[in-house]
Amino acid sequence: MARPQPIDDVSKGEGVLRLGQFLQMAGLVDSGGEAKEVIREGLITVNGEVDERRGRQLAVGDVVAFGGRRARVAE
Repeated sequence: MARPQPIDDVSKGEGVLRLGQFLQMAGLVDSGGEAKEVIREGLITVNGEVDERRGRQLAVGDVVAFGGRRARVAE
């Protein structure tokens, strides 16, 4: 049986947190351009479902996955 991927908790900070920003904050991508590309290609999941909206607002507890890594929005 495969082990589940570990989840890194990444602090939300202040204000609204959008998917493209979070990908960079969590170290899942290196740049905003890369975030835009992988989101558009449907390679990002949020809470287990593909999401192609770079501006999607994330909430505490949301889990974002890309490239075999996962990160959770934390307080």
